[in-house]
Amino acid sequence: MADQAPPAERGAAVVEFALVLPVVLLVLLAVVEVAVVARTQLELTQAAREGARAAATVPDPARAVDAVRGALGPELAARVRVEVRRPAVVGAAAVVTVSLGHRVAAGLLGGIPVELRSRAVMRVER
Repeated sequence: MADQAPPAERGAAVVEFALVLPVVLLVLLAVVEVAVVARTQLELTQAAREGARAAATVPDPARAVDAVRGALGPELAARVRVEVRRPAVVGAAAVVTVSLGHRVAAGLLGGIPVELRSRAVMRVER
């Protein structure tokens, strides 16, 4: 019976586990939330590039907005705000800004609001 812990130490592992578990879960949640925000930011950047390409080649700003929404999934396309500035001068900069309100850790007390934004610039071709 030498391999049994003394009675005072038997519950120590359970208490330590109960104290550490919430911290481990919070760190895991933070890692997942950072990954979701990073993925969403990359999607917005790609959509802004698609919109800038459309704005550089087609004079109608609505086509650029359609290109942005088409590059995003249906959930993001419905929530995104798109701003297109396209001058009529060839060689001038066409600017597309895509922004999205996002909540980090939305399941916990309503979440923390974060504004994600991406901007792409291309020269007007025609």
